[in-house]
Amino acid sequence: MTPAFPALAVIGGGHMARSLVAGLRARGWPAASIAVSEPRAEARAELARDFGIATHADNHAAVRGASTWVLAVKPQSLPEVCLPLAALAQQARPLVVSIAAGVSTAMLAQWLGPGLAIVRCMPNLPASIGCGATGMVGNAHVDAAAAAQAGMLLGALGTIAWVDDESRMDAVTGVSGTGPAYLFLLAEAMQAAALAEGLEPETARALIAQTLLGAARLLAESGEPPAELRRRVTSPGGTTEAAMQVFTDGGFVPLVGAAIAAATRRGGELAAALQAPEAAA
Repeated sequence: MTPAFPALAVIGGGHMARSLVAGLRARGWPAASIAVSEPRAEARAELARDFGIATHADNHAAVRGASTWVLAVKPQSLPEVCLPLAALAQQARPLVVSIAAGVSTAMLAQWLGPGLAIVRCMPNLPASIGCGATGMVGNAHVDAAAAAQAGMLLGALGTIAWVDDESRMDAVTGVSGTGPAYLFLLAEAMQAAALAEGLEPETARALIAQTLLGAARLLAESGEPPAELRRRVTSPGGTTEAAMQVFTDGGFVPLVGAAIAAATRRGGELAAALQAPEAAA
């Protein structure tokens, strides 16, 4: 029987790893069940201080005894991280969860060895407050128990969505993985515009943050298509229509499409750059 809180090793202590740990700890995941490996001493000290977890400079020390390994390093670093752990992975047979953009389960199996249950996922930054959106896909070795374990891990951080076709994971990266940055950019632009119109910074921030939060909640909870919600707030000849016309004239919709396409394409490029020479031949 899978324990309520399986021993978890997170390799990498950067922003996303911190978001994962923060979300898990906030939802009751015990500190004693989490270990993080991170080469930077300052980052290790911060993680230990803020979350009470064990931290290690050595990856082997972090994963020893863990039934789930989370790979939270940059895609370019995965070969040098995984290859030295392959023997231990073959012995321990952990569930491997990777949050690296563009890296397929087949590539991970090439570096860690055959027969492992591997889940590739793409969470996003709001996972740190339990509002994450995570796309997930498993290889052929992920059975119902492994899927449930991965779902428990990432589901503690927000909404999860399983993808049947791994080729669609780059699109998940482009839409939700990098999506919060799109909203932050919009908020940044709205803040600058609000200040230019004479609003105080504190007032502008409060209004913008709640406007974006309220709009997102309405979209999530109403079940209405975004186009319908936009129509409801756009009165003919009113202020919203004037703003929408500027967005339309500026090519807002195709620009968003181009941005998501660029992020999706970049995920594929990262994967291609990591292909082993014999695999790419």
